[in-house]
Amino acid sequence: MPQGIAGLLPIILMVVIFYFLLIRPNQKRQKNVQNMQSNLSKGDKIVTIGGLHGFIDSIDDTKVVLKCGDGSRLTYDRSAIREVLESKAASSPVTEK
Repeated sequence: MPQGIAGLLPIILMVVIFYFLLIRPNQKRQKNVQNMQSNLSKGDKIVTIGGLHGFIDSIDDTKVVLKCGDGSRLTYDRSAIREVLESKAASSPVTEK
């Protein structure tokens, strides 16, 4: 009986290692991306997955309208936003009373 458990121990160890090295970091990254995309707001400076830089002009559940440098407006899927360079909410000063 102990040899049966000893034979399974390397397989169990490999599954645990794969979980902590591959699966868990990927889940954390996906959670961060979903959180970033759900917190987008008008005026945020963003970069798309294609490398386009712009400001969010309007936003709804699935689409984002970006204002580019020359004043043109482009419509993208919300999932095409790679990162927020500058958040309008974070850059505006908050006054406490």
